[in-house]
Amino acid sequence: MRERRKELGLSLEELAARTDLSASFLSLVERNINNPSLDSLYRIAEALEVPQFYFSVDAYPAVGAQNPVVRRTERIQITFPPGDVTSELLVPNLRNRLEVFISRVKAAAGNVARTPKMASEECLYVMEGRLRIVLHEQEYLLEAGDSIYIQGFALREISAVGEEEAVFLSAITPPIF
Repeated sequence: MRERRKELGLSLEELAARTDLSASFLSLVERNINNPSLDSLYRIAEALEVPQFYFSVDAYPAVGAQNPVVRRTERIQITFPPGDVTSELLVPNLRNRLEVFISRVKAAAGNVARTPKMASEECLYVMEGRLRIVLHEQEYLLEAGDSIYIQGFALREISAVGEEEAVFLSAITPPIF
């Protein structure tokens, strides 16, 4: 996070103003003393103009150092605090034009969607559980085996429905996660 902030020429105070978080909190996050909430991580990533997976070093390896195979045990994984959402990257990195990931969302997580800042297309496939998807003002309830096509700017909500965890596969272009 510090490296990207400095690339953009931002002070902690300037980043704090962009994120509506305190400079002292951001300093703790940069030094790995504190973990940001899901909402804080989204705000930090947006302010630094990067996808959330950017904070995983393996998501952006050196150009030309790409192995096309992603082993199940070697997937880049991010668990958003407090642990209600976990996503695993299924593509080797985020340097290409397509992002594919599996997310596990606990019912307690609530809305885990963020409307993208850039035009995007997404296909979401429900593997387990049930999801509530809201596009503009239209609500869709999806069950295992259902899929939905999403024009990025239309996305308002993704949330697990019921008591069980929902698991879904998502393919997005361009990478925005």
